[in-house]
Amino acid sequence: MNENNKNNQQQIQIEVPNEEMQGKYANLAVITHGPNDFFLDMILLAPNTPKARVQSRIIMTPENAKQLMFALQQNIQKYESNFGEIVQRAGNRQPQNGGIMDFPLPKGQA
Repeated sequence: MNENNKNNQQQIQIEVPNEEMQGKYANLAVITHGPNDFFLDMILLAPNTPKARVQSRIIMTPENAKQLMFALQQNIQKYESNFGEIVQRAGNRQPQNGGIMDFPLPKGQA
């Protein structure tokens, strides 16, 4: 990076409010879009339950959605180089059904 680009980069300080520090767990994602926006609904689906609850909805521009896709790809590559390949279980497959991405839970034991 040349010196001009270094000086032109703005440092952003990100603050996480206390109520968001623990985050939200999701095991299902529904992605929908219109001509101007992408909607990412992160959902918690409990086993053997007919209802699911949206934990968080993120709305972004198509350009930002594509940047997110590239950032996820880059971070997955970094993760796998540090910790090994992420193995897809048989139930984990590419998103289908209009952007619904299921993250299956392991079977519980009592």
